Amino acid sequence: MPLSISIAAANPSQFSGSLLAIPFAEGATLNDRLSKFDGNIGGAIQRSLDSRFFRAARDEVFHLSGGASGAARVILIGMGKVTDRAGSLRRAAAVASRNAAKLGGGDVGFFIDDATDQDVEAATVGLVAGSWEYKDLKTLPPENERRQAVTKATILADAADAQSALARGEAIGAGHSLARTLAMMPGNLCTPDHLAKTAEEIAARHAMKITVLGRKEMEAEGMGSFLCVAQGTPQDPKLIALEYAGGQPGQKPVTLVGKGLCFDSGGISIKPAQSMEDMKFDMCGAAGVLGAMDAIGRMRLPINVVGLIGATTNMPSGTAVNPGDVVKSHLGKYIEIINTDAEGRLVLADVLSYARKFDPQVVVDAATLTGACVIALGHTATGVFSSDENLISEIIAAGKRAGEPGWSLPLWDEYRELIKSDVADIKNSGGRPAGAVTAAMFLKEFTESYPWIHLDIAGTAYSDSDLVALPKGPTGVPTGTFIEFVRGRVS
Repeated sequence: MPLSISIAAANPSQFSGSLLAIPFAEGATLNDRLSKFDGNIGGAIQRSLDSRFFRAARDEVFHLSGGASGAARVILIGMGKVTDRAGSLRRAAAVASRNAAKLGGGDVGFFIDDATDQDVEAATVGLVAGSWEYKDLKTLPPENERRQAVTKATILADAADAQSALARGEAIGAGHSLARTLAMMPGNLCTPDHLAKTAEEIAARHAMKITVLGRKEMEAEGMGSFLCVAQGTPQDPKLIALEYAGGQPGQKPVTLVGKGLCFDSGGISIKPAQSMEDMKFDMCGAAGVLGAMDAIGRMRLPINVVGLIGATTNMPSGTAVNPGDVVKSHLGKYIEIINTDAEGRLVLADVLSYARKFDPQVVVDAATLTGACVIALGHTATGVFSSDENLISEIIAAGKRAGEPGWSLPLWDEYRELIKSDVADIKNSGGRPAGAVTAAMFLKEFTESYPWIHLDIAGTAYSDSDLVALPKGPTGVPTGTFIEFVRGRVS
């Protein structure tokens, strides 16, 4: 059940729910409203600060009992040294929401002192993120062992236009939740057909135009690069195009492109068995496109946006593409297949070529593309690749606003030497050296007619450990970056 969020006056003494969360930056003191509330619970907050039992370090959670009336329980949440207030509040709200779910009780309050509209939006996104769970395939525990689910949250804030900020935050939160749910679904459920169905639901909800190409339609388009990945699977591949017309007629659209490998075995160049189950996450780029398009539709942004997804599975079989094969791309370039596990770039090559149909003002693609990017940047930053320095700055700023940091890696012409083929125009793998760069160089070959930037989210789209603000599993990246990039383009 989605979390219902409302706004109330920034007076913690008037909140009477089961749990009140109060965020603190390091060194923060109690204002008059918090001092009055603290008096209701016997001065416990001030004593906790004075004794240094609670130091407000990032993600620190300190539990207190409520008073005779008002909030039944209180948690103090640390934000550390705050340099990005909205980002810190978003994270603290997610921690609050997750703790509320663990404790049970049905509702949670989140207090923001001197709140701006941006603070309310950020806290809303955080509360939704922290409340997200994927329990569709789990049997419920016995009724007497269940904690009461958190279904309601109240943001205690006096921002000038808090209701509009709340609505924006709910839209962004819904987009993130959709992306994370799609990513968490097992590959036998989240198939190319399911992604197409989800796109159709988004289109119906927000009056978007949708086009879905299957195997036959892609054969007619000459998409030999995309189809060579799909030739080893009986599932029908899908190229999905969602068109949102929020801007002026004739305005060139921002185009978002996502890799949608619903499961990637590696094909003939098969992956090791260990952790292969995580390859259900190889469609997180596509999930980010769908989540962003849903959020953009909910916010009714005055801009034209196209979302493109290439969805299939990469499987070994008697019909699978082989290393050494040469295929012809939609753009007309011939590609030598060196490694069938370098399949995402083969799918994206034809999707990026197809993007020309929409005459985009800019194309942003996101893909869990290379393990090399994980080696380079770990699980903290998304790899950012473009030859346009202004575009790099724009996307990194969008990611920062979304709490999805990115870092630019080089895309110099010298790297193209690594993907030259002896028998074709280009080969799909340049080997281990600069693996993330050569993958991006490959994509660049199919983006000659428009401004383009590539996000390698292999290290940031999902986590194999609990992140405190988010549980183990999909993070929602790149949904937020997509949304903030589009919002930044609204004139």
